[in-house]
Amino acid sequence: MTTSPIQAAIIPVTPLQQNCTLLWCTKTMRGAFVDPGGDLPKLRAAIAKTGVTIEKILITHGHIDHCGEAGVLAEELGVPIEGPHEADRFWIARLDEDGRNYGIRGVPFEPNRWLDEGDTVTVGDLTLAVRHCPGHTPGHVIFHHAPAKLALVGDVLFQGSIGRTDFPLGNHQDLLDSIVTKLWPLGDDTVFIPGHGQPSDFGTERRHNMFVSDRALAA
Repeated sequence: MTTSPIQAAIIPVTPLQQNCTLLWCTKTMRGAFVDPGGDLPKLRAAIAKTGVTIEKILITHGHIDHCGEAGVLAEELGVPIEGPHEADRFWIARLDEDGRNYGIRGVPFEPNRWLDEGDTVTVGDLTLAVRHCPGHTPGHVIFHHAPAKLALVGDVLFQGSIGRTDFPLGNHQDLLDSIVTKLWPLGDDTVFIPGHGQPSDFGTERRHNMFVSDRALAA
């Protein structure tokens, strides 16, 4: 029996139940937290339970439930933050203000590396491709591990739904374009972990998602 080179554990955090993902390389047991928005005791427990050594934090976009405490955790663990795209500097700069509004701790930070279309990030021996997918926020990125047919898409796409675009700097048409031109080409059999709710796959969403199914977009 062969072990997958990549493992992912979903840890819902904050009152908004955002899917923080602990992603790791099974060969090296080195990993990353994707979107550690808060509830740091839960994340520390996940490290202890899995035995993974965290080497970085990856961020899909600058909303508080996805990165409110990312800077705090990075400092505590002594690891760098990579992502999102620099167009989300607006959101990261206002994390403290949004934190007060939502009753969630928000601490602005400066990523060690902003990400752009075509970049790659590494986790242990794994390499994930970066796609810039604006719409929900202007600087939203997603992470794709082609060999495992796995994508972490933040709030671009959900099981049966899509990301909101009524926040500042959101754009509905940009979001639809991102889904059709950046996600669908990754393949119907690609499983995705969204920022909220249950995982799905792109083929299922192309058939049944009322917002972006092939039928809905052709109407």
